[in-house]
Amino acid sequence: MKMGSFFMRASNALKGYPSSSKLLLLCTLSISGGGVVAYSESRSETEHPIIDAHVAPKKKVVVLGTGWAGTSFLKDLDASRYDVQVVSPRNYFAFTPLLPSVTCGTVEARSIVEPVRTLIKKNKGEIKYWEAECVKIDAANRKVFCKDNINNLVGRGEFSLDYDFLVLAVGSQVNTFNTPGVKENCHFLKDIEDAKRIRLSITDCFEKAVLPSLSEEDRRSNLHFVVVGGGPTGVEFAAELHDYVQEDLTNLYPAVKDSVKITLIQSGDHILNTFDKRISTFAEQKFSRDGIEVQTGCRVISVSDKEITMKVKSTGEICSVPHGLIVWSTGISTIPVIRDFMEQVGQGKRRVLAIDEWLRVKGCENVYAVGDCCTIDQRKIMDDISAIFAAADKNNSGTLTIEEFQDVMDDILLRYPQVELFMKKKHLLDFTSLWLDSQGNERKEIDIEGFKQALSHADSQMKSLPATAQVAAQQGTYLARCFNRMDQCEENPEGPRRFRGTGRHKFLPFRYKHFGQFAPLGGEQAAAELPGDWVSMGHSTQWLWYSVYASKQVSWRTRVLVISDWTRRFIFGRDSSRV
Repeated sequence: MKMGSFFMRASNALKGYPSSSKLLLLCTLSISGGGVVAYSESRSETEHPIIDAHVAPKKKVVVLGTGWAGTSFLKDLDASRYDVQVVSPRNYFAFTPLLPSVTCGTVEARSIVEPVRTLIKKNKGEIKYWEAECVKIDAANRKVFCKDNINNLVGRGEFSLDYDFLVLAVGSQVNTFNTPGVKENCHFLKDIEDAKRIRLSITDCFEKAVLPSLSEEDRRSNLHFVVVGGGPTGVEFAAELHDYVQEDLTNLYPAVKDSVKITLIQSGDHILNTFDKRISTFAEQKFSRDGIEVQTGCRVISVSDKEITMKVKSTGEICSVPHGLIVWSTGISTIPVIRDFMEQVGQGKRRVLAIDEWLRVKGCENVYAVGDCCTIDQRKIMDDISAIFAAADKNNSGTLTIEEFQDVMDDILLRYPQVELFMKKKHLLDFTSLWLDSQGNERKEIDIEGFKQALSHADSQMKSLPATAQVAAQQGTYLARCFNRMDQCEENPEGPRRFRGTGRHKFLPFRYKHFGQFAPLGGEQAAAELPGDWVSMGHSTQWLWYSVYASKQVSWRTRVLVISDWTRRFIFGRDSSRV
């Protein structure tokens, strides 16, 4: 009480003095009295609060995109370490592998989406979200310019954000290969809105086909469904559409059931050419039995509102066929804002944004990229082979001993993953297999020419990672872990100890781990590539697909909704109403 009354009197005595003088005097008095007392006084609105100089401001992290990569990054990021701001034109995360199921009503659209604000609310620390689209990135000034994505908004809705770190997770757009008429006359399957439009268009095609004023030729044209692209998305949509027609629509529209036709056009020699050849063959045979026409070796050269024109590669013949609906699924390309950013950082001549093995954009160290908008530009070991040999040759003898060779190989496997792939392909069990000469004899030492010869074919195993949800999710999780430990590492934490200074690096390069992939083929049958080069096909694989896709949902809410949709479909069939 005495101490309190003392400071009250001191406060009254200091009225009229500057605030800084009051604070200095009272702090001095408090320290001399053996305690620490905070002095506060009501300030006018124009005065600024006193900021603790010892508390460093948080680094600003701006994340563009809420797809697989962006959402995985945000879920695992310790947001309490940073000032995190998220910009995305979609305020939800969509489980995109189930988009083909949405097109036919097997699963409802709302069952596979989760609001972004619900996801980021679960993260410790505050994450701000803005529903807007990034229209420009100013790499030199570390600023992004955005425009709102909300219709009927009063005002222009344009704003800019500064950043210390920028994470690009904006995805990609459909690659039309500049084919005339594709954008105007084809459906794409990249997002929820695309799937909903396709679902309505399928219903429209059948409703129009049963009108009494249509001729038989027009009826067949309206019920000709064309899928361009024989990859996983195109194949799964064709299979879903076939099941939808056979199990539901033919019962509702019996008069036109014989007029329905589904055609899958693929420019390559086989569909699902990224899968094992056994799966590709199984899928083609399955589609043939189901009556789905597969035309391989055909390239689409133009699309109109009534016809699709294609060229047969083997003969050069050009033919046109009428259509009622076309779904275009032929790959991806870079979106305009990333293309403009690539020009700024010296990547204007590339087709895709290049990042290193630590997911940093090449030419712009404070910017990271994950997901479909970028590709890892893996360094070739033969470009660094002389430097690696010199670093491994500790005594400058011009040769490596077996111990030196094994020691440097530990670092090589971390920095150059193609070496590990090369050893697996050649069935080499350990490093000593590379130590043998061309006659299979073990060497005592190895010179630089022998070192080059041992690793000369490793770069042939370099492959770009596929643009899949699995890759994007792993990249987002990896980058979040790096950000969570960034303050524990030096500025340039990359690289093995032999090649970039002392001490093994804190951040291991990103390594993709393939957990397999599925290809649903309709009729409750699916094919799968599983880890360990296992291939599974048939009804049991379809049930495995159900289990995996249910378990991979981002929340219990979506998990329950998806399972209930599958159950509803088994009991009541799909809903074909135009709602």
